[in-house]
Order: sequence, then structure tokens, then C-alpha cells
Amino acid sequence: MKLLKDILYKAGIEELHGNTSITVSIISANSSKIISGALFVAIKGTQNDGHTYIEAAIKSGATSIVCQILPKKIIKGVTYIRVKNSAASLGQMAANYYDNPSEKIKVIGVTGTNGKTTVATLLYNLFRKLGYSCGLLSTVRNRINDQTIPSTHTTPDPLALQALLSAMLDEGCSYCFMEVSSHAIDQQRVAGVDFSGGIFTNLSHDHLDYHKTIEAYFNAKKAFFDMLPSTAFALTNVDDPKGLAIVSDTKALVQTYSLHSSSDFKCRILENTFEGLELNVDGHDVSFRLIGSFNAYNLLAVYGAAIMAGEDSLYALTALSSLSAVEGRFEYIRSENNITAIVDYAHTPDALQNVLETIRDIRNEKERIITVIGCGGDRDVDKRPVMARIAVDLSDKTILTSDNPRSENPIEIIEQMEKGISANKRINTLSISDRREAIRTACSLAQPGDIILVAGKGHENYQEIQGVKHPFDDKQVIKEMFNLKDPQ
Repeated sequence: MKLLKDILYKAGIEELHGNTSITVSIISANSSKIISGALFVAIKGTQNDGHTYIEAAIKSGATSIVCQILPKKIIKGVTYIRVKNSAASLGQMAANYYDNPSEKIKVIGVTGTNGKTTVATLLYNLFRKLGYSCGLLSTVRNRINDQTIPSTHTTPDPLALQALLSAMLDEGCSYCFMEVSSHAIDQQRVAGVDFSGGIFTNLSHDHLDYHKTIEAYFNAKKAFFDMLPSTAFALTNVDDPKGLAIVSDTKALVQTYSLHSSSDFKCRILENTFEGLELNVDGHDVSFRLIGSFNAYNLLAVYGAAIMAGEDSLYALTALSSLSAVEGRFEYIRSENNITAIVDYAHTPDALQNVLETIRDIRNEKERIITVIGCGGDRDVDKRPVMARIAVDLSDKTILTSDNPRSENPIEIIEQMEKGISANKRINTLSISDRREAIRTACSLAQPGDIILVAGKGHENYQEIQGVKHPFDDKQVIKEMFNLKDPQ
């Protein structure tokens, strides 16, 4: 319980009607969750406008309303607060409600198209190994020290986010490492969070179903760095064409990392095998368990962030060298007859190309690559033919299948993917809408020494079809096909 006037601190009030010395029981942007004494925040969303639910919220017991447009009918005894942006105000109010936990814990955000989960999770694992109490907010799972909390969004809504930060503080956490998605930035979900640092991984084609243009997508990412305070750091990948532009207007201390450009943190790949990477990082030769040049970038980002957070370079490298790959990111399973299956979350053109190029770099000439790939429904349709073209161009055989078709017809998604395949490549392409059958076919086609890539779902243990989530785990299906009890 808090006083309304305390919750409204720095919330951007433009007009006020009523008493702010009242007690608030809960804050909610969902009218169906309103209880007596609640503060209802009317947000204009992509699907619904919360302003249409103001009257219903009051009938359910809301005694205060935050909105962008005041209703024509002002009800006596209800406090109305007009703000410029309800979503941004909600972030600040949520922070106030939970006593601004991000002012007492160091929050480091990771944004970019690919690598967010790996970088955030590796940072969490690294700092835990260095002896810190830490929190993690990621696509795969949220964690408070050793406690695991299911993750429903890459970045939680403002109330859930502040509640998690508050819980981390209660458990003695010094750091929170979190993925910051472009949707979350655009929807003001991270408003009210006092970030101590931000990391940019890369920018490529994704989420254009939401942002419409690559420029709007970039601007959403850039807005995160624009909001960083002067006390924070901004670490950016300058091998990416947008690496410098994205931090051009930040007030934070900027430092850079790269494999190929002049930068503050630099590394060179010495060896890249299925056993891991050997890198020269700032003059030190170090072996890592992760695989692929894309992971060299991820490891370097983690190392750079650790140094900027004040950690010793040799301690950080030693601890980092002992860490394993993140779940669903280039995880591999070997059959008894030496077929290697790789499960990876790659669901963007750039990520798929990175994974396939890594496999091509590691394999010998006799080892074939068989790729199983689909594209998610109700998402960016423009990348579908691009994904198929990359898979076909960089694989010996490709099987197009379903991912999470959601409300779409999986066969229609596959047909859109097929448009990216040239006529001379079709002979090496199969289309099988049933994902289990597609994986089974890949396993039956593979010969000893071959490499199967099953891309797109990674850590996910379900397949969403017509609004229903059905149990489905790529790794478990592969193990069944290989007759294995556990990953090898």
C-alpha cells in the first residue's frame, strides 16, 4: 500500500483532478484485475485502448485513473491524472511503488537482434562464479541467484519487472543482467529503470512485422542508449555497421569491442572446433567451451562488460573460460554412429547464416549439412524467403517445416519460404509441415559424420498451433530418433 502522491513522483503529470493523498492498493493496466482502491492506468496498445475500460475499472473499485485523454464524465471521488504517455508513466509509477530497486542494484541491459540471451546469461553465470549474488531476466528464464522463475516475455511488463528487481534486492543481489527487446523499449516497459550499463550486440532483419521499417527498428534500439545516464557505460560492437550510430547520442561512457575493427576490447579467433573456441583476448590466449565466430563476439561483449563493471581481466577470463553454452544456443547431440545434431534458436536471417557458416568452417569436406528450418507465424513475413534461401545456399540438403505457426496455416508459411529458393536448388529441398516428421527425415537421411541443424526454436519446449501450446522439444525429438537417453 502506498499513497498516490508518492506513486506519481516524476510520472509526468500534465493535469490533475482529485485527491492524491489516498492509499493505492495495487497498480494495474488490466481492467479485469482491478480491486478496491486500485490505480488503473489506461494505455493505448497495439490491439486495445485502455481508455475504453476506464468506466469498467471504476465500477470494479479503481479510485484513481492515469490516462492520456480525460473521459468526458468525471466521477466524484475518483482521482484523474492526465499524462503525456501512460506507458512511460506506468514504468515510473511501478518503480516508485517498489521503492525504485534499480537505484540500489546495478542493472545491465543487453539489446540487439542476436546474442541477447547468450550475453545476458553468460554475464549472470560469470558474476555468480565471481562470487556475486545476481539476477537474470531473459527469454529462456528469469533467475534470482539459484531460484528459477518462468519467463513469458524477453522483457517483462513494467510492474512485473519492478517486482522482480525488488525481489532480487531482497535476496541481496548486487547485479541484474537483462535482455532489453525492441518491443520493450518501444512500449516503455523499461521506463523507470536506472540502468548502470548497456550492451549492443548487432542489428539485422527482424521484427519488421511490428516496427515496419529497419530504420524504426534501429531507432527503438537506439532509444535505449539515449536514455542511459552519464553514470552508466555503453558497450558497442563496432564491427556492426550501426555500432557507432547507436551510441551517438548517449550520455553514457562509450567503449567498443570487435574482432576486425579498432576497438577498446579486441579478440582474434585462433581455433574454432566442436570442442570450442580458442581466442586471443586483449593479448591473452584463452580456450572457451562455446563454438562459432558469433560466440566470439558474445564472449568479448561479456568480457568487456565485466571490465567496465570493475572486474579484474584475468579473473574474468579464467571464470569465463569455464562456462558452458546457453540452453538452445548451438547445443549439439551426437548419435552412436557419429551423426551430429545441432539445436539452435536461430530465427533471423543473420543468426541462421552465422550458425551455418560456423558449421561449414568446422566440418570437413566429406561431412554434409542437413538443415531443418521453419518460420514463425504471425511474425515478420519478409524474412521467410530470405531464411529459406540462406538455408538452401549453405546446406547440402534443406527441409522446410513449421516453427510456431500460431494462427497461420503452416503450409502457407512454407510456400512463402519456398519463394526464396532458386529452381536449381529445389532438388536438394524437401517441404514437410510436421516438425517431428521433418526431424525424423533429417535423421534418416544423415550418414555417419553428417551434421544436422535444427533451427528456430532452441530452448522452447512447445509448438504453438492455433493458439494452443503443444509439448514439443527439438532436443528430445532428436534424442528419440538417435535412441539416446541423454544428450551426448
